[in-house]
Amino acid sequence: MTKQTIKVLESKYAESARNFKQNVSRDLANPQLRSNFRGAMDYLMDKRQQAFDDPKELESLRNRCKLIKQRCLLQLPTLLEELEQRLTENGIKVHWAETCDEANRIIAELINNKNGRHVVKGKSMVSEETALNDHLEKQGIECLESDMGEYIVQLAKEHPSHIIMPAIHQNKQQVAKLFADNSDDFDYTTDVDQLIRRGRQVIRNKFRNADVGISGVNFAVTETGTLCLVENEGNGRMCTTIPDLHIAITGIEKVVENLSDLPPLLSLLTRSATGQLISTYINMISHPKQEGEKDGPSEVHLVLLDNGRSQAFADEELRQTLQCIRCGTCMNHCPVYTRIGGHAYGTVYPGPIGKMISPHMLGLEATKNLTTASSLCGACGEVCPVKIPIPEILLRLRKESVKSSSKNGYQMVGQGSNRKLVEVVVWKLWAKIYSTSFLYKMATGVAGRLRNIFPQKLGSWTRIRTAPRPAAKNLHQLMNERNTDKARQLNKGAKS
Repeated sequence: MTKQTIKVLESKYAESARNFKQNVSRDLANPQLRSNFRGAMDYLMDKRQQAFDDPKELESLRNRCKLIKQRCLLQLPTLLEELEQRLTENGIKVHWAETCDEANRIIAELINNKNGRHVVKGKSMVSEETALNDHLEKQGIECLESDMGEYIVQLAKEHPSHIIMPAIHQNKQQVAKLFADNSDDFDYTTDVDQLIRRGRQVIRNKFRNADVGISGVNFAVTETGTLCLVENEGNGRMCTTIPDLHIAITGIEKVVENLSDLPPLLSLLTRSATGQLISTYINMISHPKQEGEKDGPSEVHLVLLDNGRSQAFADEELRQTLQCIRCGTCMNHCPVYTRIGGHAYGTVYPGPIGKMISPHMLGLEATKNLTTASSLCGACGEVCPVKIPIPEILLRLRKESVKSSSKNGYQMVGQGSNRKLVEVVVWKLWAKIYSTSFLYKMATGVAGRLRNIFPQKLGSWTRIRTAPRPAAKNLHQLMNERNTDKARQLNKGAKS
């Protein structure tokens, strides 16, 4: 990680992530929010289960896609270079951004070079990662979210609470109030179809005057130099065909080697994300508008963003984080996410995937509480379509957060930030006692004798738990007494 990358870690999300515990207390006290999430997560889990009605087929598909992603990650540096070459040959210009600031600067320059002032944007979590909308707004460039969920979130001046369904934290009554507060000619209704129609009317008018379209990328295919976008509303297709300039932005891990890798990945992505057998729109973009074509942009640019991904790539175990295809199913099955919602995390990516990737983007110092916000029940790992061992990676990140920063080998930004001298001393003392027979017997003996004066308040542990109390006698003592009693009974029986 360079100094420039470390500097960008101090983003608005870093400060919000540091306030995780306060955010959790706030959202747990919101019964409407908890009800919204509970109903939505139950619905999504049921949809996924129906989409994968054959367990054998699901397991086969998961194994296949896991191997595809691992094969591509092993070749990532080479595939990225080949992707740039093939895209350039196709007429698509490629830009490299190590940090969020650099990505925003590149995109702003491309827009300003075209004298663009009106931007329509398709769904892109990477642009949320860079806080692109805020950056463009400061330069006087209007950037409208055209995905319905993102549009609702933008109106509310929030960031997405779910990577697939950004406005899942709001119900229809809340959305209706939001539309009423932001529009003078809105006929109040809580009918979902009417609300969606209203949003689309506003967005469609913006498409007509847009100078620039911005989109994300689900997969970038090296073999053909193709950008693949998956969507349901058609707004992604509008963003990438109506404006004269199309700018796509994605993380460097979205590269796949062959076009033949896409069908299994798409099948797994759509069924895991929304329970659909296939998404409504699959957009394949390989070049700008060609001679004789009636629509499409005259310029297409791709911005490839690192933002801490190379740090994850450098370690064989943590590299598995980059296998993620951003389906969101780990969130839907996570008992923690279901109860606190996405905004409590304070990061772009909430839930299990956020706990894994955010430490690389924001540093361990800002995200040290996220890795411990897990029961390690394993539900996320069991449903992950590409078999990322999420609980194991969370344990590894916990170790990194308390590891001495002076140790040689792999280094993460913020490593050791959760390390406390008192804890180090206590655990070393604990290890010494439990590895020495004499000290163990002496310590347990003393604890048993002093059991009645043990403190009843042990910080956060006893806020919802009963304080542990040492037993009057340890297991060895109890077993010795039992054996002694049995021996006495046997001797007594033999004498009689």
